[in-house]
Amino acid sequence: MIEEGRKRVIIEDVSPVIDNGRFSAKALEGDLVDIEADVFADGHDLIAADLLYKHESEAEWKSIPLSPLVNDRWKGSIRIEREGIYLFCIKGWIDTFRTIHHDIKVKENAGEDISPDISEALEIMEKGLQLSDPETGRSLEGFLSLAEKSTGKDLVKILLDERLLLLLRGCVPSWSITKSETFEVLAESRDTGFSSWYEVFPRSWKQSSSEQGTLKSLSSFVPFIADMGFDVLYLSPVHPIGKTNRKGRNNSKVSKEGDPGSPWAIGSEEGGHKSLHPALGDVEDFKNLVAEAEKKGMKVALDLAFQCSPDHPYVNDHPEWFSWRPDGTIQYAQNPPKKYEDVVPFNFECDNWEDLWKELKSVVEYWIGLGVKIFRVDNPHTKPLVFWEWLIREIRKESGEVFFLAEAFTRPKVMYRLAKAGFSHSYTYFTWRNTPGEIREYMKELCETDVRYFFRPNFWPNTPDILPEYLQYGGRPAFVIRLVLAATLSSNYGIYGPAFDLCENRAVEGREEYLGSEKYEIKEWDLHDPQAGIRPVIKRINSIRKNNPALQNTCNLTFFDVDNENILFYAKADRELSNIIFTAVNLDPFHIQEGHVNIPLEKFGIDAEQPYLLEDLLGGEKYIWHGGHNYVKLDPGVLPAHILRVQSRMKREKDFDYFL
Repeated sequence: MIEEGRKRVIIEDVSPVIDNGRFSAKALEGDLVDIEADVFADGHDLIAADLLYKHESEAEWKSIPLSPLVNDRWKGSIRIEREGIYLFCIKGWIDTFRTIHHDIKVKENAGEDISPDISEALEIMEKGLQLSDPETGRSLEGFLSLAEKSTGKDLVKILLDERLLLLLRGCVPSWSITKSETFEVLAESRDTGFSSWYEVFPRSWKQSSSEQGTLKSLSSFVPFIADMGFDVLYLSPVHPIGKTNRKGRNNSKVSKEGDPGSPWAIGSEEGGHKSLHPALGDVEDFKNLVAEAEKKGMKVALDLAFQCSPDHPYVNDHPEWFSWRPDGTIQYAQNPPKKYEDVVPFNFECDNWEDLWKELKSVVEYWIGLGVKIFRVDNPHTKPLVFWEWLIREIRKESGEVFFLAEAFTRPKVMYRLAKAGFSHSYTYFTWRNTPGEIREYMKELCETDVRYFFRPNFWPNTPDILPEYLQYGGRPAFVIRLVLAATLSSNYGIYGPAFDLCENRAVEGREEYLGSEKYEIKEWDLHDPQAGIRPVIKRINSIRKNNPALQNTCNLTFFDVDNENILFYAKADRELSNIIFTAVNLDPFHIQEGHVNIPLEKFGIDAEQPYLLEDLLGGEKYIWHGGHNYVKLDPGVLPAHILRVQSRMKREKDFDYFL
């Protein structure tokens, strides 16, 4: 038996909802989040719909009316005022008075008899009075009193008063109201939505070639890194490194005396995941590094690699946490044809899995205690997805400001599931999207599908593991091109430096891997010259990002057609159109490219009949454009891109809309 057969309103396809409510949609503190749903009923009666919402800490629900769009679609918006979980649902009902109100207007205009409708309206008002709260009831009594004293056109005028519609809108019996399920939006800090990352191996950051880099020496370089405009200083693993099967230079299976080993082969007799490599320093040095970074407006992100060297204390103390071969040897990590003999994975399916999970959670808690608020997680897709869902949920309960970046270059569905499970940032396929078509198609997937509600991309042109072919052969222009794309397409981006800022492009032959990889040796970088490589360009672009709100969002993106397939042209604007950025990028690092772009000026409130001024924030030039059809010419030998800010225009359009 149906519980209540008098509920006539149907609510479907509520958005944003992830996997039928299994996971939370994501937003940022300060966002205006659009909520939509299909709300309809049988017949011709008019309906009403409200959006109910509250922060998880609040007892009372707030309510706002939904507005009809087209095809029975309704919309409302929530202003996210603070971090945490927001709950929301949709309720809908037959708006009986609005229906009769509509009928009276139509029939009166058609000259039909409306006396039965007037009687019905008065009856609805009487019923509404019984269902109203005291304040609404007093106002309704006033209208009823006036109605009883009026006749003819005066009575019709009273019944058609818009104020009466609002008073009676919610005065309906509870049995008639349909409610959707309750769904969640996870609100995170603004910092989660906008960041520029700089990855370093602390052991290479040294003042002279005769010494080993330390946390203390890295601290002395914090002003240098901050001056380039970065706000996240990301450290490769800082733990003791195992000796068993230690890799030599260029991933050689045999190490030589003095080879430092891969920082991802964690653990030795000197300690494990809660220890620092003795050559890097001690706990006080680490805390001082965090403090120095914070003074310069940066946060320290730590690499979280849940794997071990065969020498890790866990292997001796908890052998049940690992997989063992029939011959009694421990199973090392591999991804055929790749083999990682210096690393052994945890066995998350072991009988003692609960203790393993608790121990790994305690690792995160330990580093949070030392000031770490961001974790870049190594290969999370090789661990159970349910583990990450549990871990991130538990950490968020204790430390809501902490967030995680998933380093998962894997299948799309797995990447997306990690994001649903709680990862705030995700590595992406941007690294291998080079042509205008590839970039446009990928950005459409990220920004114009439901993916935008839960997956927050972090664009990296390079990593210690990946030196793309585009960077290997394109020279300095290729590095600038990929930098501009990463920093202007995504609100979160990062580079592995100094390899990127110094345009290091030497690769293992036939591979997208660095020759002389810093993963296996201590490098000699130019760490003192702020003008070296493309550092001035990096500094300029990071400054542009921080001074232009339009670039602090990922999905406010519009591509324009260009009559040259080598040029990518796109725009970003803030919601009020007070900040509009046009970006043009020559994707050909070898040749000058030119072409004409077509811009729908009305979308940005620009008068097509009037000239408008553009300032190239990257190159410094200014241009006066007329209309939507304009010319660009980009020389990769000088600067392969324009980042153009609209400086003046004749009018402003207020209804430019996109999901925040």
